[in-house]
Amino acid sequence: MSRKKGLKNKSGTASPSTGTPSGKEGGRIGKALVPGVQASGVVHPSRPALSNSSEFYDIAFKVMLVGDSGVGKTCLLVRFKDGAFLAGSFISTVGIDFRNKVLDIDGVKVKLQIWDTAGQERFRSVTHAYYRDAHALLLLYDVTNKASFNNIQAWLTEIHEYAQKDVVVMLLGNKADSTQERVVKREDGEKLAKEFGVPFMETSARSGLNVELSFTAIAKELKHRSMKGPDEPKFQLQAYVNQEMRTAGCCRT
Repeated sequence: MSRKKGLKNKSGTASPSTGTPSGKEGGRIGKALVPGVQASGVVHPSRPALSNSSEFYDIAFKVMLVGDSGVGKTCLLVRFKDGAFLAGSFISTVGIDFRNKVLDIDGVKVKLQIWDTAGQERFRSVTHAYYRDAHALLLLYDVTNKASFNNIQAWLTEIHEYAQKDVVVMLLGNKADSTQERVVKREDGEKLAKEFGVPFMETSARSGLNVELSFTAIAKELKHRSMKGPDEPKFQLQAYVNQEMRTAGCCRT
């Protein structure tokens, strides 16, 4: 498939065909070389990850974090990648940024190339270009911000317009630790997800609630799609998420 030449916008963000994303203002997230991720998820046995990590991987997928500005996309990514929380105020994502992480999924090294997108309207045209070859999208809203929840339908419409037809979409209600400021009930998130036929869970970048699970579940779904035999049953993403959350709840002290 032919690819258009990369163009840079005013923020210095490259188009997806260049494979060179911009860093954040302030340099919090470093740049890395982008591997050639196959749209079909082709397995590459013992292929080294082309990043600052020396980990090897078998298969790679592109995952995007999308949603309104301020819903916690960058915090969720940093919590997952580094196990840290970005406390206090920080500069919003400008255009596109990314990090890599390799997960062991049922004995297979799955590399997630996770793209953090700007939620502001002025960067939306840049984000659209990255939808085309994304394998999965984590769509976030802030449980303390009703507007970010109300905008989910618009985001889903945008995803259906620009993303691949078989892209994996998961809805995340972030900042679930903010119980006093909550304005969106968990039941509302579950109802919306059911209406659009997408899996759902609530997360917290601050506490780490379900952060690892959200990415692991996506990785399992993508790995299963890419490697399952013709007679294997379809991976039930929401059922897996529900089971893991029940198990975690039973084991909490």
